[in-house]
Amino acid sequence: MSEGEAPVLWGETDAVALGPLRADLAREYWRWESDPGAVLGYGRQVPESPESRAEGLEHQLRGAPDQARFTVYDLRYDEPRPVGLASLLIDHQVRTAEFILVIAPEARGKGVGMAATQLTLDYAFHVTGLDMVWLKVLEPNQAGRRAYAKAGFHEVGVMRSAGIWKGRRCGEVVMDALPEDFTGRSVFEVQG
Repeated sequence: MSEGEAPVLWGETDAVALGPLRADLAREYWRWESDPGAVLGYGRQVPESPESRAEGLEHQLRGAPDQARFTVYDLRYDEPRPVGLASLLIDHQVRTAEFILVIAPEARGKGVGMAATQLTLDYAFHVTGLDMVWLKVLEPNQAGRRAYAKAGFHEVGVMRSAGIWKGRRCGEVVMDALPEDFTGRSVFEVQG
């Protein structure tokens, strides 16, 4: 993407948009995913080098039929600002996907994650046609659990002692969302 060129946006609300992954953001993706706050709640609690992340991004940029990956943009600035990653890891046989979200440290606590989650669910149900989207969040992560619930996820169980939070074993809460939970208009609907 050249300097000054507007990013491609696939779906947007007043505050947040989703667009494709971008090779020029490899260093930012790595920074967001390597931030201690993300590592704490993300589950992968080992460091990754920028070079390793860039290699992984090359694979992701080629695309895969079982993945929908997005750059999250904050639209509350003069220009769309990339602030996170949203991913759907799709199991086509059962029409479900695992949802993963990483938000830049400077964008957390501003409603961006909740809005990006809702927009990704809209895409999952109205574009991809999934029957269910699920996620795991560490049990002590109350802020994450509240944000996911506000976005439309429901807690359905706990995998006991499946995670680590600040050096201590903890449960992972499983949450899911279904298409019937989202009866409003899709931002992805084509106007006719």
